[in-house]
Amino acid sequence: MARIVITSGPTRQYLDPVRYLTNASSGRMGAALAQAALDLGHEVIVISGPVSIRYPSTAQVVDVVTTQEMLDATKLAFENADGLVGAAAPCDYMPKQVETHKLSKTGDVLHLALIETPDIIAKLGTAKRRDQWVVGFALETEDVRFRAIVKMSRKCCDMIVSNSASAMNSEDNSVEVILRDGTILEQITGTKPSVANGILSHIQKHLIERAR
Repeated sequence: MARIVITSGPTRQYLDPVRYLTNASSGRMGAALAQAALDLGHEVIVISGPVSIRYPSTAQVVDVVTTQEMLDATKLAFENADGLVGAAAPCDYMPKQVETHKLSKTGDVLHLALIETPDIIAKLGTAKRRDQWVVGFALETEDVRFRAIVKMSRKCCDMIVSNSASAMNSEDNSVEVILRDGTILEQITGTKPSVANGILSHIQKHLIERAR
C-alpha cells in the first residue's frame, strides 16, 4: 500500500475581500483519481481548493483556498507520503497588492499588477526524496506533447499527464500519459473515472511497484 497525496480543484487569489482570480477546474479529475487509488488499496490524502463536488469518504481531505495554502498543505502531507499526483489547477497569478476594502467602480480602467504564485509541483518535485515519486498534469492549448515533456523535465516529475483545456469542468477527459524518459505510455479517452483508472494503472506499474 502506498500513501498518495493528490492535489485537486482550483485555487483563488483575492483582489479585494469579495473578488478573486480563479479558473474553471471542478475537482472531478482529482476525485476520480482519489477513488481509483483507493480501489487499488492505497491511502489517499486530497489537498483541495474550493469545489462543489464530493471526494470519496475514505480519503482524507484538506481544504485550502489560495495557491500558497495549497503548497503549504501539500508540502506537509508529502513529507510522509510515497507519491504526489498534481491534478489541481492552481491559480498561476496573484495581485501584487490585495486591497483591504471592496474596490468601487470609478468609470476608469482598472490596472492590475500581477505576480506569479509558487509552482507547487516544481517545488516539491525538485525537493522529493529518492524514495518518492511525483506525477504532474500539463494543461496546454498548443504544442501539447512538447510542452508537457518540457514541464516534466523542469519540474522533476517521474510521469506527466498531458491534457487540453476542454477537460476543465467537463465530465470527460482525453489524456496522454508520458513517462520520465519520454516514453508515451498510453492515450486514454473517456469519462474521468475511466481515465483515472487508466492513469493509476500506469502509476501502479511504473512507479509504485518499481519502488518496492
